[in-house]
This record gives sequence, structure tokens and C-alpha cells, in this order.
Amino acid sequence: MDKRSKIALYLIGAVVVLMMIAEVTKPKALNWQDSYSAADKIPLGCYILFNELETFSKGEVLTSERSVYEYLKRIDTTTTKTLMFINNYVSFDGEESKALMDFAKKGNTVFMSGNYFYGNVLDSIGIAIQRQYSNLYKKESLHKFTSPSLQKNNQRFKDVIENSHFSTIDTLKTTVLGTITLTDDDDKEETHPNFIKVEVGEDGGQFILHANPFAFTNYHLMADKEDYTATVLSYLPKQQIIWDNNYKSGKKVITSPLRYILNNTALKWAFYISMFGLMLFVIFRGKRTQRIIPVINKLENATVDFTKTIGELYYQHGNFTNIIEKKIHYFLEFVRSNYYLDTNQLNPNFIEKLAIKSSNSEEDTRTLVDYLVFLKSKTNHTKQELIELNKKIEHFTKHTR
Repeated sequence: MDKRSKIALYLIGAVVVLMMIAEVTKPKALNWQDSYSAADKIPLGCYILFNELETFSKGEVLTSERSVYEYLKRIDTTTTKTLMFINNYVSFDGEESKALMDFAKKGNTVFMSGNYFYGNVLDSIGIAIQRQYSNLYKKESLHKFTSPSLQKNNQRFKDVIENSHFSTIDTLKTTVLGTITLTDDDDKEETHPNFIKVEVGEDGGQFILHANPFAFTNYHLMADKEDYTATVLSYLPKQQIIWDNNYKSGKKVITSPLRYILNNTALKWAFYISMFGLMLFVIFRGKRTQRIIPVINKLENATVDFTKTIGELYYQHGNFTNIIEKKIHYFLEFVRSNYYLDTNQLNPNFIEKLAIKSSNSEEDTRTLVDYLVFLKSKTNHTKQELIELNKKIEHFTKHTR
């Protein structure tokens, strides 16, 4: 390798190393995905809030990783509790809605904060929510509390916000705790309720609903809006809090193909039994099976291989004369060994005896012998003559006995 090539390779190697260093050391892009998970420290996660909930909880903060229906069947109902749902959207099916309503009627509190609410439970308490769709980039909005003593904690959200509000409420059972003020397309201000309390049952149960889940994310809690969030949470009764970590956009989902099988009791035991049976089969089958008998190859005919190699060598070098001479010699040796005829004189008498002993016609025999005589008379031969000789010999030997 010359000097220029070495320099070029060194330069290419240096560029590749610099690209690798730049790729490793470059800052990671900020993840703006909606999460609301207690474990996520990204802007729209709830790591800070979850670690500060003990301030508002009576005792240890519990965590639910199951559906509402499953979790509430196992919970201790001797003391009242607050169940918290914070997510971009909060949705419940029929069984979950019934379980939530029964939980609230026993004197417990259900706190929900989301941009969208779906489920029968919201229909039961006469609530409907509306989101601002008028512009792609959300306008800033002012979030205020209705209590005069809490006006100092009002907050204006300028970014990272979805402006939602309650469009329908049951005024007989609902108390408006906070509002949102925003401007329409004509720059006119509109004020709507976005923080309400709905009483249910006879034992002091309640739903506290809030339409701005972004206020509880790490982003806003680190942007001097923690007073607003703390004020919202101050409306929760002082009792043990259950943090929902199941209905989350950023929920960590196991993507293993075995997840469905292992989450189903019947399928899980069927899988375990199958694996155990397979292990037993391998163990006992391996002991009782005879060892593989090695294959012994038959002895090779070295003489034939050697002859083929020599013939190919002559053929590749175009030495057709030598090959023809050897084929004629081999054929005459065959005649002497099998029919005991003298091959010194290839005359009509020889042709007649060879035809009788080999069971070939006299005409075919004469054609072959005449061709042998013709080839022996020449000093140089062609490839075509070699091919023709081979055809005639094969035709003759095919009809011999």
C-alpha cells in the first residue's frame, strides 16, 4: 500500500471516530410525550407530584396498578380514601363506572383531572366536557378559583396546555371550585367552569373533577405554578390517597409474546406443564436413544480417479492425438482380453471374427475398425475425431455380449 492510500485510510478512520464520538455525546432530544406516570421525569410525567403527595395524604400513598374494578374489590373499605386519576384522557367501561360510583357512595372521594372524560359514571353525575378546537396552537388561558381567599393562587397558563372546560353540570349537586377564562376567535373573553365538586350518596362521597391535567406535570411544577396545583389538591379531604398508575398514557407495557399467556392463570399453568413435560421428554429420550452409527464410506478406486485426472489433463491441453491413441490401445486390449483375437492385422478376417464373437453386425464392426485404421494412419487429430471415436466405441460395446 502506497503512502497516499495510507493517508486516505487514516483520514477516513479519523472521520468515523469523530462521528461516533459526536453521536454518543450529543444531547438527547427532550421527550414531550404525554405520560402522567409517577416514575417518569420527562416534562409531562408526574414524578414530582407523586413524591409530594404524602403532604396531602393521611398515611402512606397507595398505588394501583390494576383496573378500578379489580383494585376496589381488594381494598380495605373500613376507612375513607381518595382515589386519584390524572391523565390526558380518563375512560371507564360499565363495570369500572359502577365500581367507582359504589366507592364514592360509601363516603370516599374520587379525584379526576383530564382533558377528556368518558364512561357511564360521568353520565350518572350529569357531567359533560368540551375542549377548545378553534385554533391549532392553544391560546393562553387564565385559571381562577371561585373562592375569594384563593385569588392570589390564580394562574395563567401560556404554553403546554389543552383548554378544556365543563359544558354541562348538574347545578343541584355540583359546586364550581374554579374556572377557565380564554378568548375566542373574535378575541372575546369566555369563562367556563373547569374545576368542580359533585356530591354523591348520603355519606359525604364526592367526585372532584379538574379539566387541566397539565397543571400536575413536572413541566408546570418546575415553572412556578406549584401554588396553583397545591391549591387544587387542598380541596381533597385529609385521608389516605390511592394513586392510579394504570390508566396512564405513559404506562409501561410488557411487550413479550408470553405476556398474554402468563397473565392468564389457565394458560400459565398449561405453559408450565408443557415446559416440564418437554424437559422430561428430552431427559428420558436422550438416555434411551441409541447412539448414531457412523457412516463408513466405501473404498475409492484410486486407479479410476487417476485415469480421469490424466484424461482431463490431456483434454484441457488439447492433446487429442494422445487421447485417441490411448482409447484405441484400450479398445484393442479389450478385444484381446475378451475375445482372444490377434489385433496386429485389422483385416477383413479380423472383422468377421470380431463381429461373430461380439454379437455386433459385420457392417458396424467394419465401420469401427476402418475408423480405427484411419485414425492410426494420421499424426494429428481433432476434437471432433475424438468425439466420433468415442461414439463408435460406445455403440459397439453396448451390443457386445
